[in-house]
Amino acid sequence: MVYKMHYRRKLVFLSLKERRQTYFLLFSGIFIGAGIGFIGSAFNLTIIYAKHLRLEFINIFSNNSVILQWFTPIIFTVITLIAALFLVRKFAPETAGSGIQEIEGSLCNVRKLRWHRVLPIKYIGGVLTLISGMITGREGPTIHMGGAIGAMLSDKLKLKPFFAHTLIAAGAGAGLSAAFGAPMAGILFVIEEMKPHFRYNFASMQCVIAAAVASDIVTKLMMGSGHEIPMHLLASPPVTSLWLFIIFGAFFGILGFIFNKFLVRLMDYFTNLKSKTYWINIIILGVIIGAMYKAYPAFIGSGHDLILSSLNNHIPAIFLFIIFIVRLGGTWVCYGSGIPGGIFAPMLSLGTVFGMLFGHYAQSIFPNMIADPTIFAVAGMSALFTATVRAPLTGIVLVAELTMNYQIILPLILTCFTATIVANLLGGKPIYETMLFRTLRLENRQSIKAS
Repeated sequence: MVYKMHYRRKLVFLSLKERRQTYFLLFSGIFIGAGIGFIGSAFNLTIIYAKHLRLEFINIFSNNSVILQWFTPIIFTVITLIAALFLVRKFAPETAGSGIQEIEGSLCNVRKLRWHRVLPIKYIGGVLTLISGMITGREGPTIHMGGAIGAMLSDKLKLKPFFAHTLIAAGAGAGLSAAFGAPMAGILFVIEEMKPHFRYNFASMQCVIAAAVASDIVTKLMMGSGHEIPMHLLASPPVTSLWLFIIFGAFFGILGFIFNKFLVRLMDYFTNLKSKTYWINIIILGVIIGAMYKAYPAFIGSGHDLILSSLNNHIPAIFLFIIFIVRLGGTWVCYGSGIPGGIFAPMLSLGTVFGMLFGHYAQSIFPNMIADPTIFAVAGMSALFTATVRAPLTGIVLVAELTMNYQIILPLILTCFTATIVANLLGGKPIYETMLFRTLRLENRQSIKAS
């Protein structure tokens, strides 16, 4: 009897402790989510305003001269690109790329998340990179800054490791929610992509959910409530056509394996260059991107406008293929150079373009099965993300939230899980896991040289 009473008291005590943890993490999640919602929106608004200034700068200095119309965007791109990379290499090398691998490294205690450097350098460097026209996205910087806000709050409150890890993960999920207006995808991203590092329990999950929701609310208050990719609603395809999505997903499994392989190779290429050669390569890259800005803007940038044009059938099939090849190579080179930008948006645009191309041919061969080729574009949007990141649930929900096409979930599931299986069978690894191991390997090599 005494033992039972003691056991009950112990349970009550533990329950009270857990409730306090839950309340603390819940309110912390709201604070972090609101913070990254504000910063993410400010980041987006700064980019929009800076792009407007870029356009005015080019128009003013071009002065109706054909030569200056080409020369001005090239100079602008080279200057902004050099400025962004100088900030990264001089003050915070860990802000190169998307930064998601740095978040994962921090969660498993192998990387220090220096929030006081990450926040300003990722913000300023990210703006400079995105207005330069480089093929990159703003979601990587937003996720990295979200994790940095979690680390900042943890440091200021001197929290224990469990709480610090939870707040960093919640900040990352809130960052994805802020970037795309997709809170459910932000929650799933933490559960699925960061599962080896995230310490899952009831309290930590409430923190992640609160952060993603708060981030989305603040973002909508500042940016408006419209969804990211407005498009018409698609009808669910007939069951007899579902085998096409399995074949389609297999293509993306192969593509994802190739994408990851060459992305890392380009990163190694730029890393191994000597300083002078590196900057020469960067200037050449800036000249090419600046020239593409004048020649054909669809080849550069995050790809948001390209996605809208593709979904609205404004691009002929032959041009879709050319755009896909150019942007695929451009994504490898741009990200490999070490710019502070993400690959989510470029992957979404690549998947959309390839999906639309596949859809055109699928509809012409099987007109009775495929009424609208756009369904493959939407499925492709999630498939390349899934094949590279290996987070199928996140990819499916992200695209559903972006396009509001929830009724085609079954084709999305078939495409994404086939892409994941094929990529795994080929021996590929998740891209951010590969990047983290690469960072640790380079760090170890440098420490050996220093000793």
